[in-house]
Amino acid sequence: MQGYYHSIEHFGTVDGRGIRYVLFLSGCQLRCRFCHNPDTWQKGCKVISTEKVLSDLLHYRHFYDGSKGGITVSGGEPLLQSQFVAELFAACQKHTIHTTIDTAGYYDKQNITDILPYTNAALFSIKAVNPEKHRWLAGFDNEQILSNLKYLTEHIPVTLRYVVLPGITTTNEDIVALANLIHSLPAPITVELLPYHSLGRQKWQALQMKYSLDDVPDATAQDVASVATLLRAEGITNLI
Repeated sequence: MQGYYHSIEHFGTVDGRGIRYVLFLSGCQLRCRFCHNPDTWQKGCKVISTEKVLSDLLHYRHFYDGSKGGITVSGGEPLLQSQFVAELFAACQKHTIHTTIDTAGYYDKQNITDILPYTNAALFSIKAVNPEKHRWLAGFDNEQILSNLKYLTEHIPVTLRYVVLPGITTTNEDIVALANLIHSLPAPITVELLPYHSLGRQKWQALQMKYSLDDVPDATAQDVASVATLLRAEGITNLI
């Protein structure tokens, strides 16, 4: 089977445990204002087969095995190509390679069901808990996304990723809502706070797209620490 993809990173260190082979698939329905990879939104014309990915991965696997890493499929939104991911992850697991999906959750629940038997862990990005703020940030409300987060949490270990946008996703109301969401999930999760940065702005300019967060400063270590403190005060302690 072939999938549409954007790029491959052979030695990823920020998308899951250990050193990882990171495959970025192309195509995404969300239009996040802070996206640093808007060039992955369109599906494009680059395709790759599951056999080609596995062959390439196995060439470097001693790095992944030595660090307890594996493969992460990211995007774009990788689960818009769930059948491809399922076939790829099934092949990887036959070689005892750890598999992680990096997703924003905007798709039908069936797409998750397709990959669950072959997926060891998930990185799940939530843009905002407030549906109106989420719509402003990502172009759509988050009803389906929150439902998919709950469903995924019922089945595999999930790390919830939350982007710290100073003054936008960092109010007390935002963090209390985030804590309440985490408390409502059916299983414990890990929370990863990601500092907003504007490094992707050049890509927006290259694509002749208007970047709407010019007035938002990059998040500092203090911004992230402040959000962490608020979350801990709400009983969320499993932070990375």
